Amino acid sequence: MRQQIHGIHQTDSDSPRLLDLFCGAGGMAKGFQRAGFYVVGVDIAPQPNYCGDEFHQADALTFALDGFDAIHASPPCQANIRGLGAVNRLLGRSSRHKDVIPEVRARLIASGLPYVIENVEGAQLHNPIKLCGSSFGLAVRRHRLFESNVAIMALPCAHHLQTERRYWTSFGHDPATRFSSTVVQVYGNGSGHEHWPEAMGIDWMTVEELKQAIPPAYAEHIGHYLMAALDEPPDVAFTQQRQRTRADPAPGAPARHAPSLPAGLARALGALAPRRLHGQDHRGERPRAPPAGPRRHPTDLE
Repeated sequence: MRQQIHGIHQTDSDSPRLLDLFCGAGGMAKGFQRAGFYVVGVDIAPQPNYCGDEFHQADALTFALDGFDAIHASPPCQANIRGLGAVNRLLGRSSRHKDVIPEVRARLIASGLPYVIENVEGAQLHNPIKLCGSSFGLAVRRHRLFESNVAIMALPCAHHLQTERRYWTSFGHDPATRFSSTVVQVYGNGSGHEHWPEAMGIDWMTVEELKQAIPPAYAEHIGHYLMAALDEPPDVAFTQQRQRTRADPAPGAPARHAPSLPAGLARALGALAPRRLHGQDHRGERPRAPPAGPRRHPTDLE
């Protein structure tokens, strides 16, 4: 297939190069750019609105992986959407989408590069983390799973912060059949499209492109860990060191100490760790004394 190539930024960038496979219009690309990467997108369909630094119209399953520092892949998710298979069988429809995650994973592992694979809940990913829009202060939930050969910190959902019913659902234009929601629902053909760009943190996509997109905040979070891995990647040598440490030392041999984390990863985790200086909490405040008076049992009614 002939490749369609267009550059948006200068191609002589000294930034690490990240390959963005199955890139779509580039929700993840924007986040990786914010993390410091030069992002090269690949998709089998034309992507005139792609926001990355460079785009190739090509088959992501055969595109060459050499010349990059890290790889991200978002294979089609339709084969893994919960309930979609049952609906297709009920309606007598055959799925047009094949689950290509195993094939993609094999290629990325063989590359030896830090990689991330994204997909929906229900996808057969290996030890994935889950990210949610509520963790980043967004008005969407948009749960997505991420598999990686780099240690990435998962963030807990913050659904308890999404309590105000201020967004119409996507269940049609008739006010009698729709109701308000605490989150923006970025799918369907109903109402509420005007909220989608702000809720996703994406202002350059069409409605159809937004339906398939991932908020850039997810990729920016992941991108910092990929950057840290480039300083000292979790390679075979680190794995072998960990295995040697677990083995029993030979008689008379000095005791082995547990291996330290790779330097880049240690810095990333240290930046996220709460600060406790001179009795202060992570906000720089001293903990408050407990209130005076008798202690009450948690089950006591107010």
